[in-house]
Amino acid sequence: MDRCLKILLFGFLSWLIPFLVSIPLYSQGQPILDVQVAKSILIVIGGLVGVILALRYFRDVKGDFAREGLVLGIAWFVINSVLDILVLVSLFGMDLLTWAGQIGIRYLLIPVITTGMGMAMELRGR
Repeated sequence: MDRCLKILLFGFLSWLIPFLVSIPLYSQGQPILDVQVAKSILIVIGGLVGVILALRYFRDVKGDFAREGLVLGIAWFVINSVLDILVLVSLFGMDLLTWAGQIGIRYLLIPVITTGMGMAMELRGR
């Protein structure tokens, strides 16, 4: 699969899977569990999905791992942010500043994790 297509597809999946998991956790826009528990579940699911997809992506990378991790992380950060803004802000009416403070800032973990994975691969010599 083409590198750019893989980045886009995996970035979309990294957003879609946690979004689908979130659906049964909410009823009429409100969490059915304690809000912190619901958010924690989604953070863990997002992290798990992201790591699995990043590992799958790196299987085909032959070198320059730290750079690849940074590019991957930034791309996924943008994809996840744009999709969230389209769905949560535009369709569900969430305030943009609320989204940025409650969700958007957490997406910074994406490039942190993918860049860290790439740097670890460089240090290890793959």
